[in-house]
Amino acid sequence: MSQITKKALAASLKKLLSQKPLDKITVIDIVEDCGVNRQTFYYHFQDIYDLVEWMFLTGAAAALNGKKTYDTWQQGFLQVFEYALENKNLVINTYHSISRDQLERYLYDVTYNLLIGVVEEQAAGMAVRDNDKKFIADFYKFAFVGLMLDWIRRGMKDDPEKIVEHISTLIQGDIKRALEKYRT
Repeated sequence: MSQITKKALAASLKKLLSQKPLDKITVIDIVEDCGVNRQTFYYHFQDIYDLVEWMFLTGAAAALNGKKTYDTWQQGFLQVFEYALENKNLVINTYHSISRDQLERYLYDVTYNLLIGVVEEQAAGMAVRDNDKKFIADFYKFAFVGLMLDWIRRGMKDDPEKIVEHISTLIQGDIKRALEKYRT
């Protein structure tokens, strides 16, 4: 029942975002649209930004769903783009609001989780320190998220498939080469 209520509150927030910006939406707006009381909202979330974070985190889990290998990372990253497009009002409103750091944190977490899986897979059988693997994943995480934030800032107009294709072409084989350089 708890997940159903959370999903209903999230649906109400998405609906309201099509009408006004995030910083103009109140908890009262959400609960009135959803048909629950404020106490129900606060039972599940501390505030609207907590709801936004929950929405991003659940979306991330669905977007990546097993796409954390070298052969599937492009699909995983493309699905993150597609999730952003499906939730364009939420993403753009969050980007332009005081909770922008939540969006960035979400993107960094999702991208790191995707990339560390790829790095670990590519490092199989190699003696590479965990700190070095983390550094490689962080390096690519910052590049990927930087590209995505720029895409959001520019209105999410460019084709995500082309962006992922360019990234794939650019880094093909680079993770393996980086791991070779860090081999102990």
